[in-house]
Amino acid sequence: MNYKELSEKLVQQCLRRGADEAEVFLQNSRNLSVRIRNGDIEILQKADSVGIGFRVIVGERLGFSHCNDFRDKSLNDTIERAIAFAKLTSPDEHNILPSDKGYTEIEGLYDPDIVKVSMDKKIDMALEVEELAMKDERITHSSGAGYGDRETEVFIANSKGISKSYKSSACSLSVGVVAQKDDQRSTGHEFSSMRFFNDLDPIPEIAETAARRAWEMLDPKPVRTQRASVIFDSRVSSRLIGGIIAALNGLRVVQGVTFLSDSMNEKFASDLITIIDDGTRVKGLRSTPFDGEGVPTLKRTLVENGTVKNFYYNTYAASRAGLESTGNASRGGYSALPGISTHNILVPGGNYKPEQIISSTDKGLLLNSLTGTGLITTTGDFSGGAEGFWIEKGKIQHPVRGLTIAGNAEEVLKGIDMLGDDLDMSRVTVTPTLRIRDIQIGGI
Repeated sequence: MNYKELSEKLVQQCLRRGADEAEVFLQNSRNLSVRIRNGDIEILQKADSVGIGFRVIVGERLGFSHCNDFRDKSLNDTIERAIAFAKLTSPDEHNILPSDKGYTEIEGLYDPDIVKVSMDKKIDMALEVEELAMKDERITHSSGAGYGDRETEVFIANSKGISKSYKSSACSLSVGVVAQKDDQRSTGHEFSSMRFFNDLDPIPEIAETAARRAWEMLDPKPVRTQRASVIFDSRVSSRLIGGIIAALNGLRVVQGVTFLSDSMNEKFASDLITIIDDGTRVKGLRSTPFDGEGVPTLKRTLVENGTVKNFYYNTYAASRAGLESTGNASRGGYSALPGISTHNILVPGGNYKPEQIISSTDKGLLLNSLTGTGLITTTGDFSGGAEGFWIEKGKIQHPVRGLTIAGNAEEVLKGIDMLGDDLDMSRVTVTPTLRIRDIQIGGI
């Protein structure tokens, strides 16, 4: 079936049936999921799916409906439902569709070889990563291992003349294990996710990392409540940066519900913090030639040296702000209306090795796990449950658990005084190890 032609045809059908504007979003996907536990296959699921979503505007009123049955009657009924829903909603002048016919060419979105790899090999990879992680004598239980991959085709057409498509792929390998000592239990996980199969991290490396993260947290010791430095491991610093990114969401900004709503061109964080949103990164896991509404993606600086430079918008939020979409409409599939999200995030690293940041810290916490709120979008304040390693005189002393860390926006965001050089460009949110100079740590 020619999905491009079908999408364009269905747009016209929506208009003939009474829509003033119409958008068709068609998604065709193949998914594989393998789950292993204790050497046995728990899940082996392969699924192909195709579906279509209709977004229509009738007199500034928005309606949406979707289906996965491509027979004429089903498609016609779905269009009728979308139009009927639109007539029941309130009018909103910002219900508009984009008209940008541009297309961002991006390398490395699709690996045709993933589907050529045999099922047996994919299962064997999951079995092997679990087996290797369990070989460490300090590991006592498996939380399971898994392999997954997907191929997706997206087609979008609308009544403003947009008609675009792209194809993408991704694959992943993961494992989780448990280390036990007496009545203590500690878990460790690791994964690798890539666009291309041959780019997955080596299996022994994934296994070793998961095992180490489990056993290194055994025998924690308490620390007293105090003020000290906190070093965010590169895996955890993304939680802090993620709170900033949420506060730059254009819809939240126009609603006035983030601490950065009135902060354009104002400094709110350390000079060390620059945040770049890049929908065009080669092999980026969230790179696409256009967003969930068909608007071309870009590379944009959101924060530069601690100063807000841009917010990000989909078409609706941009209209409310009196601006143009930044190509940040997200889509959770054919059954969902567009939302707003960033693509691939990068915080450029600093000049220090993580070991140098630790050695320069007289007293503090090396944070490797964070639970709870994190950065509060409305206030910029920070709080959460914490665990990691205690540092004294530049050296790691012992693991710690059950701590809390908290601070206001000023001391947290402006208190960042060191950045590491440890950037893992395979991640969706690439952030380095970073240190907050002084923050409240709750212990015993």
